[in-house]
Amino acid sequence: MKIQYNAPVILTFSLVCTIFMLIKSFLFIDLTTAFAIGGDFQYSDPIDYFTLFTHVLAHGDWDHLMSNMLYILLLGPILEEKYGSKAMFWMLVVTSLITGVIHLILYSHEMLVGASGIVFMLILLISVVNVQRGQIPISFLLIVVLFIGQELLRMMDDNNISELAHVIGGICGAFFGFRLLKTSKR
Repeated sequence: MKIQYNAPVILTFSLVCTIFMLIKSFLFIDLTTAFAIGGDFQYSDPIDYFTLFTHVLAHGDWDHLMSNMLYILLLGPILEEKYGSKAMFWMLVVTSLITGVIHLILYSHEMLVGASGIVFMLILLISVVNVQRGQIPISFLLIVVLFIGQELLRMMDDNNISELAHVIGGICGAFFGFRLLKTSKR
């Protein structure tokens, strides 16, 4: 048997996130601020627009990274197999962009890092993976109520977690799932 790089987009994304944390931990070069969105975002600086996409690569600490990677590596390869690498790449990019833009609009004074929006996108996306056109599965509705409902309730806590990114990521996942029903790989 040979080892296969079976989900290139998900595996590469996970590897890049892990490399950032290794650099932070062992070389003591903290890229978190450079890749985070918000805080001191300068609309006149074109480089700052790069952070609309890079905030998902940096994480606060190893626990933050590992909790995100657990879900990403569990769900991502299944979804990349179903929808293809190109579609998965664009889903990651669009989810990063949308969560970044909405964060800037509502919480520009706070920094946002981490792939939690991506995680919630994958969770909602996988809940509609076997949907047939014209039907909404009960499992999807339960995921929406449990995961998104929990995050909406947590928004009331002052816990330094961006539940909004989770909710927006989940909305992106639901949108992608229902939108890509006809274009998924068989």
